[in-house]
Amino acid sequence: MLRSKLWVERPLLYKDSIERLAGLVSCSRKTYSAYIDPRSRSDGEGEGTGRPGPRGNVGPTHGMRSFASLSELNTNNRDENQFVDPFTLVRLEIDSVSNRLRNCILTDIPVLEKAAEYFFQTGKEGKRLRSTIVLLMATGLSCQGPLPSMLEVDVTPASAHPVELRRRQQRIAEISELIHVASLLHDDVIDNSDSRRGLKALNAIFGNKVAILAGDFLLARASVSLAALQNSEVIALMSQVLEHLVSGEILQMNTSDDQILSMEHYMKKTFYKTASLIANSCKSVAVLAGCSPDESMAAWRYGKHLGLAFQLVDDVLDFTSSQEELGKPVGNDMRSGLATAPVLFAAEQHPHLIPLVRRRFKGEGDIDQALELILNSDGIQKAKDLAQFHASEAARALQDLPPSLGEDADASRAALQVMTRKVVSRKK
Repeated sequence: MLRSKLWVERPLLYKDSIERLAGLVSCSRKTYSAYIDPRSRSDGEGEGTGRPGPRGNVGPTHGMRSFASLSELNTNNRDENQFVDPFTLVRLEIDSVSNRLRNCILTDIPVLEKAAEYFFQTGKEGKRLRSTIVLLMATGLSCQGPLPSMLEVDVTPASAHPVELRRRQQRIAEISELIHVASLLHDDVIDNSDSRRGLKALNAIFGNKVAILAGDFLLARASVSLAALQNSEVIALMSQVLEHLVSGEILQMNTSDDQILSMEHYMKKTFYKTASLIANSCKSVAVLAGCSPDESMAAWRYGKHLGLAFQLVDDVLDFTSSQEELGKPVGNDMRSGLATAPVLFAAEQHPHLIPLVRRRFKGEGDIDQALELILNSDGIQKAKDLAQFHASEAARALQDLPPSLGEDADASRAALQVMTRKVVSRKK
């Protein structure tokens, strides 16, 4: 019988959530601690030790406000966060970070520059989900949103240490996007992809070697910005993301016949490849803000669960959306030999799927047969339910952040709540 597991961190505390999902999975609960070491404790000096400091140490607001406060959201409704659009709330700051990103990947080698900037072109940047979450978390842990001066493009060299807390947190947003895009470039080479974000994949234009080197170049630029933060805990957190990305890819490439049918293996790989970047970026912002270890771990849990929910929905969309909506072929994961959550859940219901999964859908007619079995099972719905569970756990983690310091923090936390719903309701 194919085994699957509902991955939760603290099963006793989350008993009610688990009971609501009874029937979603067919075996015992287990924690992530068997394979995920969040390295949650920090006894280091300076920022991140929980001492009073940067969180409330922000100067007065000058001129026009750059961040909508909760009182400006046109609502008398108790559930005011339903009116908050996370992306609109930080759009000006995201634009500033995006412009800095384009500047920081300039090089005097034309082919490398053209390849590196390919997915940073204006209008082709994607959702900027990770940097949006980072900046919302930054304001959620502050007494106010960014000052107008912080919305101007930071033109200091990547190697220069940013003096202002907000600039350091913006660097985390920048680093997260550089790492993310670099991982996409490498993934497309490994998967031999033809398209990405509605564009031709970089490897399809410049070839595999240039695509790999462009990804390496982005990681090198991210490393310079990371070192400039001069915070050993943050450097360790974001460096761990790189380790996890490599580990996740190796887990995906070297999967035994038993592991490919294991939900445990799938969730471990998913954390490494997707959720770790969001989790460690959120925690890095909290560490820079001077939060205590427990408060920083609340930010980490938010990012972890949101990242898992995001990837689970991505796996569902691989079966339910069109190529035009996704920017990549429908059923692309199976064509790459991958068994995602909808497939694993469907295989519990239709054991005939198991041999197809084990031979990576390489037999004649395997893809069509698998699609039919999956679409005539509860696999897609169970994957959606699991995504909703993790989205709910992300929202729950926000309750363990330190007390809010003002209206801007309230608005940002409301937007982070909304993000947990947007992630599971998205269509692309």
